[in-house]
Parts: sequence; C-alpha cells; structure tokens
Amino acid sequence: MSRRVVVTGVGLVSPLGIGTEETWRAILEGRSGVGPITAFDASGFATRIAAEVKGFEPEKFIERKELKRMGRFIQFAIAAADFALKASGLKITPENSERVGVYIGSGIGGFEIIEREFEALLQYGPRRISPFFIPATIINLAAGYVSIRWGAKGPNSATATACTTGAHAIGDSFKIIQRGDADVMICGGSEAPICRMGIGGFSAMRALSTRNDEPERASRPWDKLRDGFVVGEGAGLLILEELEHARRRGAPILAEIVGYGMSGDAYHITAPCEDGDGAYRVMRNALRDAGIEPTQVQYINAHGTSTDVGDRIETLAIKRCFGEHAYKLAVSSTKSMTGHLLGGAGGLEAGITVLAIRDQIAPPTINYEVPDPECDLDYVPNKARPMRIEYAMSNSFGFGGTNGCLVFKRYTD
Repeated sequence: MSRRVVVTGVGLVSPLGIGTEETWRAILEGRSGVGPITAFDASGFATRIAAEVKGFEPEKFIERKELKRMGRFIQFAIAAADFALKASGLKITPENSERVGVYIGSGIGGFEIIEREFEALLQYGPRRISPFFIPATIINLAAGYVSIRWGAKGPNSATATACTTGAHAIGDSFKIIQRGDADVMICGGSEAPICRMGIGGFSAMRALSTRNDEPERASRPWDKLRDGFVVGEGAGLLILEELEHARRRGAPILAEIVGYGMSGDAYHITAPCEDGDGAYRVMRNALRDAGIEPTQVQYINAHGTSTDVGDRIETLAIKRCFGEHAYKLAVSSTKSMTGHLLGGAGGLEAGITVLAIRDQIAPPTINYEVPDPECDLDYVPNKARPMRIEYAMSNSFGFGGTNGCLVFKRYTD
C-alpha cells in the first residue's frame, strides 16, 4: 500500500516569532533573530550570541502547574503543536484517535534541566533532585506530552539524530502514513540548547561564530567571511495527513510530501565527507523516492549552517546531484535568520519549505555580502524572491554522518 500524503498544518515557534505566520513574515522580510544571550550570563564565553525565542509565555499554552514537569523543548513542542493543529482544523476524537500519531524528536532534549539538577546534586545532595527531572528531560516526552494533551493514540515515537532529527521525524511519519499505519501524524523537532553547557560545549569545538559585536550579521551561510554557526532554539511541527482523509474533512492542503531520503557518511563524528558523498546520496535517494528528475526541482532549503567546511561541501553535493541544473536552482539557508535549531532545524525548515510552496516565494539567505568562489550557486541573496515552485527540497545533516532529505510538491488534484 502506498498512499498520497499531504501537509495540512504548520506550527512554528522560532527566534523570529511565536507562531507560524509571524515567523514566516519575518523570514520574508529578511530579519535576523540573533542577539546577545539573555538566558544566562555569557560574559566569560567566547561566543556570547544566540538566536533565542523572545517573549515566550508558556502559560498561554500549558497550565502553570504542569510547567515544572517540562523542559523548555517540550514547552516549545506543545506550542508548535497547538499552532499546527489549529491551522489544520483537525479535531482528535475518540472515533479517530487511534489513527492519529505523534513523532517529535530532539537532538539534546532538556539540557537546561540536566544542568540545573546536576548543580542541585552537587550543592545539596541527591535529596534535592526534582522528581520531575527525568520526564522533563528525556527526548520522547515531547511526543508523549503532545499525544496526552490532544488524545492522539496512534503511533507515538521520537528520534534523536542530531541536526537531522526533525527531518527524520517528518520522513518517518510520511512512511507511516504511506504504508497505512496512521491517517495523520503530528511530527517534527524541538530544541532548547541555549544554556551554559550547550553554548560552552559548541564553543569548545570552535564551531560557533564569535561575531559578538554584530550578532545580526553573525549567521552568514556561504559568505566568504563566515566563521561558524549560531545556536538557535524553537520548534517546527507539521500535520501530515493521508490525502483522502484530508479531502473528506475539507482540510487546507498546503503541499504534498512526495520524497524522503536517508544516508550515512560513515566518515567522521562531526565533519562531512570531503567529497560530499553522504549529502549527494541523501538527495539522490529522496529524488528517487519521489520518482522525479533533478531538473523538476526549483528550490532547496539547504542545511547551510554558516560553517566553512559544511557550506562548501553542501554546495559540492548539490552540484554533483543536480549537474548543470544546480545553477538554475534557488538555494537558500534560512539559518541565516533563525540560527541553527539543531534537532529542531529540520522541522522548522520543512515548515518554511511548505510555506514557500504555498506562497510561491523563495526565502532569502541574509548576510550574503562577500561571495566565496567555492560556493557559487544562487543563494537567493538578501531578498525573498517570488518564483514558481513545483518541487522543493529540504536538507538536514547531523553529527555522526546522519543525513535526511525531504521533497515537497505543490499540491494539485
């Protein structure tokens, strides 16, 4: 059995806005969500900037008494699910609950809770560890809380594949519906890594930008002056739905998901293959799954983290996969505005890709000022571009050499 699967809702919580349309407007305006870190005193850190979700009031989505049981990544996921479900108009009832599943991942989970509880252990001993410590931090509890909140009794799962997490959760959900194990999946990724250990750990790897005096210009994918990525936080969830199920209830259909690819680099724990082989194969696999030719794709929402090696190698892989057509593609990195949400990135960027198809406009790559001769594609520099988008691709690559690629299509009967 292979069934058509469509996107009927997008829920975004990002450094650009709390809500899907607020985030999308900021993307099209080319605004940066990067600024000085306010979550903790970062004065002693090499990197003192991040893309924080600003003004988030979890009480608008969650009862106050429940908040102490949830890490920030869980709170973001619940808010994003609320936005996505309302946009889709889906009502989960006792009659359909077993056919509605949840698949939400995170790369790190409740990192800030782990940090806090470890401090309590060291200062006061084991009796001061919160009884909510474990359920507030473990990665599958984002999916668990969403399923409990809305009564979704279908497949319930999570994945933790570093920066490919959100893409894998969406791709796996696509396959769950395709093979008939569910009619609807609430899926994507959520992350809240902006704490001392998170920023300190990535800083120790020298992976982050240190453009502390110009935070809005720090994330600059493919620009020759790029010096590392910027950590972001937030969540991106999609409502995937079997086509006939969506039609019967008159759901808004934003796009169709038609392809999903996975691959492994088998090369290095943090660096991609020098020849871009893993990235090339994941895009090839997604195109094959979609049953389309490379020339049918118009837009790629790239992984594009703003690291020297990563951006160069993704460009190389795109050229290998698409050949001469690579130079006709619009290829943008919205991480230039949102920062890198790690395990939440694939969900956020899949949502942005769906909105690009809905509105027929390619988001920009901001801060693209000094071209890098080794990165020579059309990166939609600095300004959104209205254009025809029939097929679009969203790329995600993670530590350990884990890769995911999603292909979306403009929906037509």
